[in-house]
Amino acid sequence: MFFPAHPNFDVMDDFSLRKVPFFFIIDFLGEKVELFQKNEIQKRGLLIDFQSFINVKSSYAEKADFLFESFPQTKEEYAKGFEIVQKNLKLGNSYLTNYTCKSEIKTDLSLEEIFYAAKAKYKVLYPEQFVFFSPETFVEIIADKIYTHPMKGTIDAALENAVEILKNDIKEKAEHYTVVDLLRNDLSQVADEVQLDEFQRIDLLRTKQKNLYAMSSEISGVVKPEYRGKIGSILKTLLPAGSILGAPKRKTLEIILEAENYSRGFYTGVCGWFDGENLDSCVMIRFIEKEKEKLFFKSGGGITHLSTFADEYEEMKNKIYVPIY
Repeated sequence: MFFPAHPNFDVMDDFSLRKVPFFFIIDFLGEKVELFQKNEIQKRGLLIDFQSFINVKSSYAEKADFLFESFPQTKEEYAKGFEIVQKNLKLGNSYLTNYTCKSEIKTDLSLEEIFYAAKAKYKVLYPEQFVFFSPETFVEIIADKIYTHPMKGTIDAALENAVEILKNDIKEKAEHYTVVDLLRNDLSQVADEVQLDEFQRIDLLRTKQKNLYAMSSEISGVVKPEYRGKIGSILKTLLPAGSILGAPKRKTLEIILEAENYSRGFYTGVCGWFDGENLDSCVMIRFIEKEKEKLFFKSGGGITHLSTFADEYEEMKNKIYVPIY
């Protein structure tokens, strides 16, 4: 466990043992753990579009044309944190660090309009706070079988032979292998018979600006008897999510807190829906947050000793997009 135990993790255990459905949102550092029973979701104005749960009548609203401009950190600003990460990598304090930052964006769409128009595996609107449209599953639990789907590695889909380049790039492969190994180790804390089911799957992420290929894998196991029916205990053990943190987790978290010049908040936390039997959850990436009257897009990527400044700065910018097309 990497942060003080929030009392709502115990409430989650109670709910799941009693098979009470609930939705949850957990921030990056585990300081905020919000729970919503089904009747509370609507009262709070949350809009949710998961594969396993949806509380809106219709989702995709066509948007033929809209304004979307981003104002990323300058190279000089980005370099300050990047150099802290690289220094620690060279010292052997970390071998993968997920370094992120926030960029102001301007759009003529409201957060609610973005929610309805975006196309993604997981979408949530928290009124007047944030919207996200995530492609990344965190953990699924189906009949005591647990699955995780680490996503690490992206490339511009317009490049010639993009899939082959992504799969064979030395840095991207090393990053993906590291995350898969980390998540396999994490899962073994709460599950037996842990195995790699699928490796380096490539998914196409469509956006108005450019299309991206993303690489992910699937790991599964059988929930240990002492964790069965205890959703809160499982999440408390697994968090923070390894794919958006790095390895080793404890020291890498210290590096991130030193390198990043802002608070992630709910960005890169997890949220999910327990239906009384099964769990579906995601990592909260592809994230737009409202601060007073301004909007900020939070993005980043994994840094290893093979990373180059130019490539990582470009990846951070590439991930500033909305999947509306």
